[in-house]
Amino acid sequence: MLIFFAHMDQGKADTVNVALRGKATQSAIYTSNEGRCQADAGIDGNRDSNWNHGSCFVTTNVPNPWWRVDLLQSYIIASVTITNRGDCCAERINGAQIHIGNSLENNGIDNPLCSVVDTMSAGETKTFQCEQPMLGRYVTVYIPRHEHLHLCEVE
Repeated sequence: MLIFFAHMDQGKADTVNVALRGKATQSAIYTSNEGRCQADAGIDGNRDSNWNHGSCFVTTNVPNPWWRVDLLQSYIIASVTITNRGDCCAERINGAQIHIGNSLENNGIDNPLCSVVDTMSAGETKTFQCEQPMLGRYVTVYIPRHEHLHLCEVE
């Protein structure tokens, strides 16, 4: 997650990946002995996009799956960077929504919308800019349909 700070240095905002310090959770955990599927794999600092290497999280195939990071305090967030799974099923992330705010209502899905993932290719790392910087403690990635949600890094 790229964080916008008021401190400016030569016209550029400083950015920090505060997600690394957070606590992650997800709607449902896919169980498999082939890879690590826990929510914290999405904030381990590793952009490896091969699920079998253990740095991607996966939910079960459920209606409206979500993944959320608690940043442990509120930050002003200007953008979110996502690394998509590279070894399979890249299209599953298409249409996902990124919500940022301070509420846990509806698992963070009711927080204001930062951006929508239009399309991502396999293994791609892409930055999604919020329309304007947003204040929030929780960042939720949500797919509004019946699907697996899997990502390899959220920054």
